[in-house]
Amino acid sequence: MPAVVDAAASGFTVRTTLAIRAAPEDVYRRLVRNIGDWWSPSHTFSGNAHNLSIEEKAMGCFCEKLPDGGGVRHMEVVYFAPGKTLRLSGALGPLQSIGAAGSMTIELSAAEGGTKLEVTYAVAGYLPAGMNTWAAPVDGVVEEQFTRLKKYVETGDAGQK
Repeated sequence: MPAVVDAAASGFTVRTTLAIRAAPEDVYRRLVRNIGDWWSPSHTFSGNAHNLSIEEKAMGCFCEKLPDGGGVRHMEVVYFAPGKTLRLSGALGPLQSIGAAGSMTIELSAAEGGTKLEVTYAVAGYLPAGMNTWAAPVDGVVEEQFTRLKKYVETGDAGQK
């Protein structure tokens, strides 16, 4: 279930909570090691989600390879506890160009039937129209990505490429 938790001129927080029919350790492994199989290619700079990777270490890069040797650092790993929590710092997509800063926490906990996944993304920055104007669109993108993860973990296929 997605939600804009709060939104103001200086920033916003969005949260997506999903139940996934798999153990937290399996969800975590696929989240980190198989990102190219579930992230939507339409939310990449290269158009190919298999150019994405997450380095599972402190200061690790959630990065994307671009053609001709280029690249994008989407976010940085600031905390990880395998099977439990992944915290990333950075601004996704167009938020990078407006100088926004964000913190995304992905928490996994055992629940009846599998895993409770909760993704919280808090973003701050300056935008003349107010950062709150980005809350709903960012909420939609976060929901889309993690709904794709859920589908991938449960069925082996995230859906349309």
